[in-house]
Amino acid sequence: MSLPPALVLTAGLGTRLRPLTYVRAKAAVPVNGEALAHRVARWLAGYGCSEQVFNLHHQPSSVAACLGDGADLGVRISYSWEQPVLGSAGGPRHALPLLIDGGSPRFLIVNGDTLTNVDLHAVLDRHQRSGALVTMALIANPAPEKYGGVTVTADGFVSGFTRRNAATRSHHFIGVQVVEAVVFAALEDGVPHESVGALYPELMRQSPHAVAAHVSDASFRDIGTPGDCLATSLALACDEGDRLVSAGAWVARSAVVERTALWDDVRIDGGARLTECIVADGCHIEGHLHLRRCAVVPAESHVPADDERIEHGLLIRPL
Repeated sequence: MSLPPALVLTAGLGTRLRPLTYVRAKAAVPVNGEALAHRVARWLAGYGCSEQVFNLHHQPSSVAACLGDGADLGVRISYSWEQPVLGSAGGPRHALPLLIDGGSPRFLIVNGDTLTNVDLHAVLDRHQRSGALVTMALIANPAPEKYGGVTVTADGFVSGFTRRNAATRSHHFIGVQVVEAVVFAALEDGVPHESVGALYPELMRQSPHAVAAHVSDASFRDIGTPGDCLATSLALACDEGDRLVSAGAWVARSAVVERTALWDDVRIDGGARLTECIVADGCHIEGHLHLRRCAVVPAESHVPADDERIEHGLLIRPL
């Protein structure tokens, strides 16, 4: 079964991932040494998804730099530029000409800030058999106190969405869906619009079978915060081999770097000690600094938030 084109949502501001997103877009943040967007593109390519579109807004060059035109993955990558950011439904509407250019009536939408191993062929098969306009990939809600939920009927269709901490039993959306292009075609281009927050509930009011559920036991990894990013990187390092330290980083022999991700152009002087940190592009860690469970970026002109501090030209936030 061939896959339709895919839109990967990478235009978000990444506010929960700050201060790392002062340096790169969220989708360009390395996860065990590989940019998140590249991981998603590689995963899609492995299923034979040869046409991929990434939407851009915040720090767009950092996303494009890690993806290029997709030639290294044997796919074609295009970009949909947004100004302002258009949201989870407005973004697909704006990218529609790129997605239906080859004549496909449907496409995938994949969140660019999470990782999963859901079977894309199974999601597409569920969509085609259901006759729905949208099919969402779901798992049992792993943390109802952290994530909003999706309610599902006995016959496998989405009936609503709940806020986190809701008493109602729910599933969790893992960021993969198959949609019919007609769902977005009626929206006005260039106008922000949301899917779960507005468009999909309207579809469900019109028909109880408009939005189907594909429920599985697929994995789900969140990259929402710096702490999430480090935890996912460390877990993947155990599975894939440790690639936490970029080839573009320099570490003195007498420095101690433990369970820490170092990005490009990082210098760690002798005597420095880093434990469970993320150090972003361009940072210089002087020898007297001992940091534990921190995200570190160049201070530049950033004004620190209440939970951040500036020290020796670095903006530091606890994980």
